[in-house]
Formats: sequence, structure tokens, C-alpha cells
Amino acid sequence: LRMDVARHRVFADGRDVTLTHMEFELLRYLLINRGIALTRERLLDAVWGVDYPGDTRTVDVHMRTLRVKLGQASRYLQTVRGVGYRLEDVDAETNL
Repeated sequence: LRMDVARHRVFADGRDVTLTHMEFELLRYLLINRGIALTRERLLDAVWGVDYPGDTRTVDVHMRTLRVKLGQASRYLQTVRGVGYRLEDVDAETNL
């Protein structure tokens, strides 16, 4: 899994993955905090902003689409029951 923030590009399993802006920001936040279980509330505040009027299910919907788009690489996106989500501490390359 490789992310190039400057070019707004993500590569998973050797292929270029097209993400929406919010999917990209969600994945970026998970990569920065890899290995840490993050609550839906924390993800919502960090990615959408504290003034976002929606609820935490927004995070669930975006995680579902991220998993589909990442294909095999989605195995690193873990649901932490009763908490939220975690990106496994994988050997991911991030160009911030």
C-alpha cells in the first residue's frame, strides 16, 4: 500500500486506485495512525471536521467503499468491534 499525498494518488497491489477526496483523507488519517484503534467519532472529527452535521455511520459507508476499491489490500483495514477501525501496522509507504 503506497500513498503519495502531493500527487493525491494511492497504489495498492501494484495498481493505481482512484479514491474520492474523503476516501483519500480517511485512508491518509488511518495511515498516519496505523496500528492504533480509532473511534468513529475521532475519524469523523479528524476527516470531516468537528462541525460536520452527519453521524458516525458516514465513516462506516466510506470504510466499505475503501475496502472495495483497495481489493486485496483492504485486508489491512480492521474493524475493532465496539470501537471503530484500525489500519494494521503494515509496511506501507506514505509520501507526506
